[in-house]
Amino acid sequence: MGIIVQKFGGTSVGNADRLQSVAEIVERTKKKQPVIAVVSAMSGTTKSEGTTSLLLAAADVALKGASFDPQIDKIDRNHVHAVEGAVKDAARREETIAFVRDELKKLRSFLRAIRVIRELSPRSQDNIMAVGERLSARVLAAVIADRGHETVFHDLSLVVPEDEAEVDPAFFKRLQTRLAEVVAPKGSEIPVVTGFFGMVPRGLLRAVGRGYTDFTTAMIAAGLGSGRCDEMQVWKEVDGIFTADPRKIPAARALPRISAAEAAELTYFGSEVLHPFTMERVVAANVPIRIKNTFKPDAAGTVITRYDDDPGQVTAVTAKRGITVLTIESNRMVNAHGFLARVFSALEKQAVVVDLVSTSEVSISCTIEKKDDAERAKMELEALGLGQVTVSAGRAILAIVGEGMKYTPGTAGKMFKTLGDAECNVEMISQGASEINISCVVREDDVPKGMAAVHAAFELEKA
Repeated sequence: MGIIVQKFGGTSVGNADRLQSVAEIVERTKKKQPVIAVVSAMSGTTKSEGTTSLLLAAADVALKGASFDPQIDKIDRNHVHAVEGAVKDAARREETIAFVRDELKKLRSFLRAIRVIRELSPRSQDNIMAVGERLSARVLAAVIADRGHETVFHDLSLVVPEDEAEVDPAFFKRLQTRLAEVVAPKGSEIPVVTGFFGMVPRGLLRAVGRGYTDFTTAMIAAGLGSGRCDEMQVWKEVDGIFTADPRKIPAARALPRISAAEAAELTYFGSEVLHPFTMERVVAANVPIRIKNTFKPDAAGTVITRYDDDPGQVTAVTAKRGITVLTIESNRMVNAHGFLARVFSALEKQAVVVDLVSTSEVSISCTIEKKDDAERAKMELEALGLGQVTVSAGRAILAIVGEGMKYTPGTAGKMFKTLGDAECNVEMISQGASEINISCVVREDDVPKGMAAVHAAFELEKA
């Protein structure tokens, strides 16, 4: 049997009871095949309560010359309380608490130095963030060992060679091979691995972002490859990927399967899936990804993989709220050379990110995520005298996603008729060349009834 690489998020290991639940999941997997556990830093019910957020806050106040003790004291309390509740063996419990306190003692010294010099480099920030995953992985390793299993704790904070100078595809290719070599199980051991994977040139947050634990797991799975890794599992607090947001559409259901391209589209719209860059590495290695619920371990979850048969017409309906539409109307667009180039140069100058674009003979409309960005772009465009510029806030992008749409005529017509019947006015329409997504702009207030109508029209509530 191949290896299962499991990633557990911060809330999944956020207290003693949850640590025990994760240890049981790992234990059940180990009974069938080898397993590697990758963990995020411990977190509470909100991201601001999480260890990583507290560490970043501590670094910020140290940089300003203020006291970081409240943040570090809270990290200490959270971890010690979790260890006391989850580790039964007295010697192992004391050893683990000593590890936590020694790490935090070294961190306090590091933060005091930052408070003196008033400088925080990307490498220093990485050193601080690494503490969170080092603590959670060491604690989980102790909990699993307490259940009678041989565990090995892997701190990946020094896994990146010092001579690496550039973060590019070749760097990640080398790194994933190295990670697989370092953490592959030996004998019956269960490796417990930090989600933080090393001191990256110019900093991990800039190179990858806060989702670096997912990325670490993906690189391990991709480095092992389909010959050695059966599946990458991402354990969250949801049953998988849904046909729509179940908080908004009660009839939404968890999908048994979805393609990486579909998952990437849903990620753009804010669904809690995986970063497309993370999925690319695993899918390219032909390793399936499964999203599972830590609190419902027997649920099948959603598998992200290639379709072996014909996909259905539409997989999911989703929406991105809080959108602003910027429109330029000008008769000078007609047969004009370089008009669009001038428009997008102005947007680039103001560092404005555009999502959708729709054009006619005399107008161009585009969606912008932040209203302030749209207002700034409006001033730039008006200064160039390109035409009349208007900004319309309170809009949303409503979209259907599905690889099967390219094989099914009339999908767009059905979507727009459904929205019309639901009295949702469509203001913009966009469809990419891949034909995997049909998007339109509607008023934000119309999103609930529009999504419900489209979800029902395409019978997404049915298995």
